[in-house]
Parts: sequence; structure tokens; C-alpha cells
Amino acid sequence: MAGTANKKQSRIQTENRSLILTAALNVFSTDGYRGATLERIAERAGMSKTNVLYYFPSKEEIYHTALEQTVEGWLEPFSEISAQGDPVEELRRYISLKLQMSAEQPEASRLFANEVQRGAPLMLDFLKTRLKSLVDEKAAVIREWIDQGKLAPVDPYHLIFMIWATTQHYADFDTQIVAILGDQSKQKGFQEQTAHAVLSIILNGIRPR
Repeated sequence: MAGTANKKQSRIQTENRSLILTAALNVFSTDGYRGATLERIAERAGMSKTNVLYYFPSKEEIYHTALEQTVEGWLEPFSEISAQGDPVEELRRYISLKLQMSAEQPEASRLFANEVQRGAPLMLDFLKTRLKSLVDEKAAVIREWIDQGKLAPVDPYHLIFMIWATTQHYADFDTQIVAILGDQSKQKGFQEQTAHAVLSIILNGIRPR
């Protein structure tokens, strides 16, 4: 019975931590780090502030954990770009996944954007080390494809930056998109239209001439 109780408590703790992080993601992405409060996060999670502090000792710890989870999730599809695959298909898959993530997790994209805009105080070392190393690795893969004549001669780093900027634009600047396109941006099929347009523009630009 004791083992069963421990397992149940562990599951409840996991679920509550997830609820808090989901609520925090929403609050941080809209209010920013400075504007977010533990009270707002607790209210969004449907818990008391005391209960939130039981799982996380501070607002900074919640923010740091949410940010870590966001970055880990985004790096996974990027790290899976394979040098052995067809270049256009590898990049098509990656761009499609990034667009899907922006559509399904816009708060995560805004959270990361807010962190970078405030100078990345919690992420700067990560950006300069792990992220830079991974980008260097994938830029080398793209450069090799170019040298083999499989892609048009474009700068690998700026291609990566362009993919990031374009795909995350639909999350970070959703208000602007809605203001310009109105109801069109909320209609069924808009995400598919977006993916088709973005993929056509980027992939046609990098296909070998």
C-alpha cells in the first residue's frame, strides 16, 4: 500500500508541476518576466500561491524551468537534420515542424523571444555554447550540401536565421497578422496555406539552379 501511495503522490506532483509550468508559460509570454507575478501564475494554474511555492521556490525558478523546456523542445527537430538525407526534404521537414510548433505552442515562442529581447540573462551562456555548437554543426551540413551541388549557394547561417525568423513570426507577431488578415487568419486551413507559402518561398530559393 505504501508503494502505491508513493506512486500516486509522484504522479500528482508531476501533474501539478506541469499545470504550473503551463500556466507560467502563458503568463510570462503575455506579461513578460517583470510583469508576471506568482499570484497570476497560481490563479492561472488553479492553485494557491503557497501550493505553487511548494513545487518551485521562486518565480525565477519557474521561469528558468519553463524556458529550459521550451528550448529543449525546439532543439530536438533541429538536431535531427541529417547529413545523409535529401537536403530539400530535410529542410522541408524541419520548417514544417517549426511552423507546427509555432501554431500549437505560440506562448513558448513568445517566452523565448522575450528572454532574448531582454538580453538573455538566463540563456546567454547557453546561446554562446550549446546552441552555437549545434548551429555550427548544422551550418556545416548545409555547406556540404551546397559544395555537392545539392543546394543553391546561400549562406548557411543566414538561412537558419531566416527559417527561425519566418516560422516564429506567426507566433510572436500573431496580433499583427490578425490585424492585417482579419478573420482569414482564424479560418480552417490557414495553417496549411501558411506552410505551403513559407515552404514554397524558402525551398524554391535554395533548390540547386
